[in-house]
Amino acid sequence: MRALAPALLLALAACNQQGGEPVQRIDLDEIGPNAPKETATPSPTPSVAAADDACRDVSFGGASLTDCVADPARHTIMTALAPESGTPWRGFAGLKAAIEPDAKVAFAVNAGMFDGEGKPIGYYVEDGNRLKELNRADGPGNFHMKPNGVFFGTGGKWRVMDSDRFYSTVGDRPAFGTQSGPMLVVGGKLHPQITDDGPSKAIRNGVGVDSAGRAHFVISNEPVSFGVIARYFRDEVKAKDALFLDGNVSALWDPARGRMDARTPIGPMLVVTEKE
Repeated sequence: MRALAPALLLALAACNQQGGEPVQRIDLDEIGPNAPKETATPSPTPSVAAADDACRDVSFGGASLTDCVADPARHTIMTALAPESGTPWRGFAGLKAAIEPDAKVAFAVNAGMFDGEGKPIGYYVEDGNRLKELNRADGPGNFHMKPNGVFFGTGGKWRVMDSDRFYSTVGDRPAFGTQSGPMLVVGGKLHPQITDDGPSKAIRNGVGVDSAGRAHFVISNEPVSFGVIARYFRDEVKAKDALFLDGNVSALWDPARGRMDARTPIGPMLVVTEKE
């Protein structure tokens, strides 16, 4: 993404993608009846944040979430995986050490599911270079719970789209793209196999784009069901489509608050920076 500082682009040059066995993920919640919609409110005990922090804490469905917003008027988005050596950073600390201090990172999150080496198991584009093709295969785990989807964009136009639609309608390669699964919201409705609040709980995160074109990166601050985070995207963000990024390994780097999650190694990352 050329709007970013050249030093940051050089630091984020990625290796060629190699294969590997997918990491198994927790299966989706069981199908169940719908529950009444709930309204998000600011957390009564929010973390202290800088005035220009892109992230805010909210309470939704009785759970604490952090919603980080990338605004195309202020921010650029890119994917990041590895330095020129080709070995994935596996976390924000390695990424931070590789970039220049003036890169103005607003925040960063994990960018979808990966194999045992930390390399993406689905579609992955970095700085216009496709390092992994779209994965339309069937298989176990959350990634293969169809429909899965792709978060992608060029410049200030960002989209979430289910993988089959992406395959049939997107001809031009975007500047960045990452595939994960399942979709949380499809056409304004919850994924057909996601309940409003099922029994499976984990730290989870996802991404959706609102009607103003802003990308919301939402991570739970405590274990939640798929339904809680999916309903937040549907009911509060008003995202027509939203994509699950991962669970248990979900992580956020928010420099304004001094937050850098490092619970477990991650794979590809989505990096949001302030425009020059």
